[in-house]
Amino acid sequence: MDETIPPTDPGNLQDYERAYNEFNWASINKNFDWSRGGVFNVAAEAVDRHANGPMKDKVALYSVLASGDVVPVTFREMSERSSRFADGLIKLGAVKGDRIFVFLDRNTDLFVSLIGIAKMGGIAGPLFSALGPEAVLDRVRDCQASYMVVSPYLYERIRPVLKELDVIKRFIIVGDNTGMGERTVRFDDVSASGDSEFKAVGMGQNDPYIIHYTSGSTGKPKGIMLGHKAMLQQLMACRNVVDLREGDIYWCTADPGWVTGTSVGILGPWYLGITIISYEGRFDPRTWYSLIERFNVTVWFTAPTALRMLMRAGDGAVQEFDLSSLRHICSAGEPLNPEVVRWGLKSFQKRIHDNWWQTETGAPCISNYRCMTIKPGSMGRPMPGVVAAIVDENGKELPPRKEGFLALRPGWPSMMVGIWGNISKFREYFYVPGWYISGDQAYQDEDGYIWFLGRVDDVIKTSGERLGPFEVESALIEHPAVAESAVIGKPDELRGEIVKAFIVLKPGHTPSEVLKNEISQFVRTRLSYYAYPREIDFVTTLPKTRSGKIMRRVLKAKELGHPLGDLSTLDD
Repeated sequence: MDETIPPTDPGNLQDYERAYNEFNWASINKNFDWSRGGVFNVAAEAVDRHANGPMKDKVALYSVLASGDVVPVTFREMSERSSRFADGLIKLGAVKGDRIFVFLDRNTDLFVSLIGIAKMGGIAGPLFSALGPEAVLDRVRDCQASYMVVSPYLYERIRPVLKELDVIKRFIIVGDNTGMGERTVRFDDVSASGDSEFKAVGMGQNDPYIIHYTSGSTGKPKGIMLGHKAMLQQLMACRNVVDLREGDIYWCTADPGWVTGTSVGILGPWYLGITIISYEGRFDPRTWYSLIERFNVTVWFTAPTALRMLMRAGDGAVQEFDLSSLRHICSAGEPLNPEVVRWGLKSFQKRIHDNWWQTETGAPCISNYRCMTIKPGSMGRPMPGVVAAIVDENGKELPPRKEGFLALRPGWPSMMVGIWGNISKFREYFYVPGWYISGDQAYQDEDGYIWFLGRVDDVIKTSGERLGPFEVESALIEHPAVAESAVIGKPDELRGEIVKAFIVLKPGHTPSEVLKNEISQFVRTRLSYYAYPREIDFVTTLPKTRSGKIMRRVLKAKELGHPLGDLSTLDD
């Protein structure tokens, strides 16, 4: 019998079964000005619609700098500043369809840039500010970007590859560009040349507004493009999954270099006229809690890794702050361990709602909703308007509890519109007729809840059994000494593969052979005779992307002496 946590109130969705059975995407159109003759453009709907209405003086963004200073920006100010920048880009020579990279820390100019680029019909490419010069070069070359918005210190970081970045016509420097050469121009000068009354350009539904690069496993990162029509699903997700309501203060901790940071971090909430906060600094438990208290954050969206790190910091840190403003907590990026869900209930008196989606899906597709019972460890059930199933290699739907490929029926609004310059890679997702194949292994239970087992390449085959790493990792972090864990399959002559675990210990615990044996036995008694780590390495950190996703493939490559592949999104 699966563990369950019942809902305390139904939230915006009210009744999942009824919503799922009755929903059609056309019902969402009325939320947008384009349905009443306005232009079809994500920037017009996220910002200009509010700037021209009763919410014009409402704060759209509280930008919290690393220093702790706060820059509030209203919808009217965001509209005017992004219009000036959009028009300034055109006067600089940019045209519709140009790829324009934004290489900035999380500050106001990042938001202005992303909205301005979409407004003039460009394709924005937000980059993690932790990327190194070679990673930036790879992305610029891949999509032949024409312009880059960049801060002075990040410009200095890419100086070693400037000559090779010859497709970039101009570097738009947010700050002083003295001594940086003829290819640079000041952000303020570009904006000053533009008109604050510039109107968003009308776009086609499948015209891309953004290109997000995903880290490759062995090859180069691929540029996933999302179309302007993604706004339908992003709005719906923010209403029914993120449960945003009028008056909310919303904090999505994801960097805009990651799809969560734009789809439900910026655009989705702004379609609904919600005030968001952004934090420029790095992760710190007390700083994060202080931001929730300081701004009376009502809805919080973060990553499982961040939640595990908060759990590791202990309940003492939680109790120092008044977090009573919180109404709803969501997570995405990787599966949420049951232990973290239990901890959230104890520490925040709130359920944490896990969600499944990918850069390629553009918005949440499978979720745990406020109106639904949560089964800790499950990704939940498909969003209304999304058809999901577990299928075999021929596309045949599998019965409950039978593991297979997690697949979606193509055609949901936020589905990627392409991969830049790689049609063959795009087609690989649809090699099973009638399905988008996610690359994840999962199963569905009798109630329709979907359970993640692992990436197809991560699934461990040991002693004739198939084992998802997530199940073992979740059991590991229930041990009182374990703060974080990652599991891989290691080749073994007898068993095919054995389970090897990499473990970060909680403070106060010391690595030892005795502790290894104790942890292995702990997992064995909870799972099965084959599903426990036969080898354990204690480590100080685990390789993660800056979005918080554990990179098991890096651990496996190191273990087996294989090439590490693309490391450009690895957190520093």
